[in-house]
Amino acid sequence: MLNEKLNRLRDVHGQMKAELQRVIVGQEDVLDQLLLAILTRGHCLLVGVPGLAKTLMISSLAKTMDLSFNRIQFTPDLMPTDITGTELLHIDPETSARSFRFEAGPLFANVVLADEINRTPPKTQAALLEAMQERRVTSGGKSHELPQPFFVLATQNPIEQEGTYPLPEAQLDRFMFMVQVGYPTAEEEREILKRTTGGAMDEIRSVVSGEELAELQAAVREVPVSDTVFDYALALTRGTRVRGGEPLGFIKENVTWGAGPRASQFLILGAKAHAALDGRDAVSTADIKAIAKPALRHRIVTNFTAQAEGITSDVLIDRLVDEVDPGRAVGAGLPGVKGDA
Repeated sequence: MLNEKLNRLRDVHGQMKAELQRVIVGQEDVLDQLLLAILTRGHCLLVGVPGLAKTLMISSLAKTMDLSFNRIQFTPDLMPTDITGTELLHIDPETSARSFRFEAGPLFANVVLADEINRTPPKTQAALLEAMQERRVTSGGKSHELPQPFFVLATQNPIEQEGTYPLPEAQLDRFMFMVQVGYPTAEEEREILKRTTGGAMDEIRSVVSGEELAELQAAVREVPVSDTVFDYALALTRGTRVRGGEPLGFIKENVTWGAGPRASQFLILGAKAHAALDGRDAVSTADIKAIAKPALRHRIVTNFTAQAEGITSDVLIDRLVDEVDPGRAVGAGLPGVKGDA
């Protein structure tokens, strides 16, 4: 039964990606990571300079699923009730009786595009944080459940910081992946010019319903994981930390704070989806390595020394993956480092 579900998962994934490639040129890794997040019920943050089709990717992805979709353009004057909704006074036309009714905001959709998420003030970010974690909003002392499934797919511009409010670490940690969107190659950019300066662009069709998507997400969670893989995920996460135990030398020199337990959870979930889409019915350490960067990069806070020397979290993750030995990873203690005694 599980094999049948996973076969269907691969079919749906292939169809979704084919539809996206009708309007998106290149960006293979970005599309793969977006789809992995969707298949594991995770939120995703896309970071890249303007003009790289981040918004188009997310809106196109929403069209491949038979789900409701809303786009929220975040601005400095956006208030929490502008996105969550508010209690409005209702007067019955027949009895003149007065009562308050909740008017749902744009967060009440299956897929929410949070465009330029760092442009809204902390109070509104906090309202979004509750929605992302609890999948509900609170208004007038009452909780209102959001429709399921619920995904926040956000974009952020890393260059222009004037008039922005950096996302707190607690909110960054709620995103399963931080996806870096880079410039296209020369050939890809030429194809973009041909597609976007000619006639009408292709229409995207829906290939999966909400009910079937929920079944496929449940199937991903059934993919078995060995203790060795669990230990390796733990070793990578714990290896990013400078407090507790004996941190690795290069981590201690360059990191202020490392990843928390949620990182290990997302590593395992993402690896399950990666293995399933690769045609395997069990997770390997290679699956953990494949998603280490998008799962960990926003959970590692580098110190001033690293920033001054241009050492990014991606550089540290590359070295961590290279130095932690999958065969000797010990989840409860230190990572097994290649070449140690």
